[in-house]
Amino acid sequence: MFIITVPAGFPSPGEDYVEGPLDLNRYLVHHPAATFFVRVSGDSMVGAGIYPNDLLIVDRAITPTTGHIVIAVVNGDLTIKRLDISHGKVSLLPENPAYLPIHIDPAMSFDVWGVVTKAIHFLT
Repeated sequence: MFIITVPAGFPSPGEDYVEGPLDLNRYLVHHPAATFFVRVSGDSMVGAGIYPNDLLIVDRAITPTTGHIVIAVVNGDLTIKRLDISHGKVSLLPENPAYLPIHIDPAMSFDVWGVVTKAIHFLT
């Protein structure tokens, strides 16, 4: 497998654009020991370009901060949302107006498993 630059305009003949062998792990995964993959179910993040059946690359080595899309566990349930930490409060924000934000309170069980770094989806 090779990395090839493909112009979106006029096609270009030949192999002038071949850059070398491609290792997808090296290209997509920056912290192999701290990275895992998840399959998406649900449509609460379509506004962020994350669709049902997408494959997400999640990195546990990144410290989650406001604005990151994270995999979190809330009261035992996994969810994908955008993290918001402001005024000492934590919220998980959907990227679809059909869903409500999840505001984390101290009585809730809450943990962030990792930060989503890539979304891979199939074209139909």
